[in-house]
Amino acid sequence: MSEEAGGPVLGPTLAEWLKARAETERHLDTAAPPVDADWVQRLADLLTTERSWQDQYTDLIALGRSDGRFPSSNR
Repeated sequence: MSEEAGGPVLGPTLAEWLKARAETERHLDTAAPPVDADWVQRLADLLTTERSWQDQYTDLIALGRSDGRFPSSNR
């Protein structure tokens, strides 16, 4: 959905989310305990970004449903 249509735009959020995940994966490949404070902050930022992205994504999907709500999980 485009900004012109007034809907949510997930491209920038998705790009940042994927970038943060890749950075976390690179860090985990080379990190040794104890985990440093800067990395813990980056992980907190990643999780916040992921929650935000999931909220935006579920809102976008809900736009296509007649009741405007995201369906509950079957799991």
